[in-house]
Amino acid sequence: MKKLLILAITAVALMSCGKQQEAKETGKSEGGKKVVTVWAWDKNFNIYAMQKAEKIYETAHPDVDIQIVDYAQADIITKLNTGLSSGVMEGLPEIALIEDNNARKFLSSYPGYFANLKGSIDHSKFASYKVEAMTDADGIYGVPFDSGVTGFFYRKDIMENAGFKAEDLNNITWDKFVEIGKVVKAKTGVDMSGDMTGDAGLIRIMMQSAGKWYFDKSGNVDIANNDALKASFEVMKKFKDNKTMKPTSGWGEWVGAFNKGETASVVTGIWIMGSIKAAADQSGKWAVANTPKLAGIASSVNASNLGGSSWYVLEKSPNKDAAIDFMKTVWAGDDAFYQGILTEIGAMATYLPSQSGEAYNKADEFFGGQTVYQDFSKWVKEIPTVNYGAYVSEADAAVLNALKVYLDGKATLDAALKTAEEEVKAQIR
Repeated sequence: MKKLLILAITAVALMSCGKQQEAKETGKSEGGKKVVTVWAWDKNFNIYAMQKAEKIYETAHPDVDIQIVDYAQADIITKLNTGLSSGVMEGLPEIALIEDNNARKFLSSYPGYFANLKGSIDHSKFASYKVEAMTDADGIYGVPFDSGVTGFFYRKDIMENAGFKAEDLNNITWDKFVEIGKVVKAKTGVDMSGDMTGDAGLIRIMMQSAGKWYFDKSGNVDIANNDALKASFEVMKKFKDNKTMKPTSGWGEWVGAFNKGETASVVTGIWIMGSIKAAADQSGKWAVANTPKLAGIASSVNASNLGGSSWYVLEKSPNKDAAIDFMKTVWAGDDAFYQGILTEIGAMATYLPSQSGEAYNKADEFFGGQTVYQDFSKWVKEIPTVNYGAYVSEADAAVLNALKVYLDGKATLDAALKTAEEEVKAQIR
């Protein structure tokens, strides 16, 4: 009996694999439907949102079968690189989720392999900084999804104990942030924020607030003479000198620091809200202000970005047209869909027409009744556009090494950044 059961399970598995293989080869499912395969990661966020979109589209388009495959982000990058570099499209999806920082490398490395959606999608309805990340030559090659719009999340009770009110924390500079941190540490014994070792997040946030990046608008390396990057290094030095930033190792320790009340604030992307709310006993004790800006840099504003991903359609996929229509219908045209995923999983997208809906105007009791999404929807429109370039990871590594050398007093600021620029240029020749 047991042997028969095993044989039956094996037969079902083989049939399933056979159907999937047939769908890959013909672009049709067993019932003759057009198969649109989607690769994405994070079942509680990206996958969840795509499943909601799938139901909406398939209800109105019964001839289409959207099949979502859950891969780790690193696996998607590897599988796309392997397939696209060989020119073999078999087994690749119609739609792939790609982080904004990685998009330019894919577009420049594989010209002609991603569908130009200019004319098919109204990109004017999305935040401009997101569209910039997917624009190459004369085309726009993606559909923007989630925002990495940043905020200054803080514990109201700790700040109040140090003598600060909400109006003292809005529209501030990073220099002011440092000074507030000194007072908070002196009066409460709590560090202002956490520093995740080996992560360039804060550097990126500071740079983009000024419309600057590791690369200029033309894609040339811009590190040695980057005024915003220099200013961000100087801020990091002030954190070290004043000992108001708690060193943390890895994601878990970094999140644990503010969950346990060991740090009074965190400046990062909106996606951190789920982790903040994980400490249910802190409900009502948190608030959020706009992101600090760089003092002395005229282009810096109180808005920035960290993270975020977008959807890309592969040009040579069997059902490219159905994939584009799916993107146009739901991801670039359904306000109610975006309201739903915001309410259900806190997924704040960059589709601007949806940001005037009821979900964005709802008070959040965890944040003391603050209409946080309404605030973020305002800040997302103020984020400066930058050219992320094709070598973000390489630039991150060189800049973080330069920061360590500078903070350890082993090189001047100018010398450290000059070395970093030379390292990046050597890697991309």
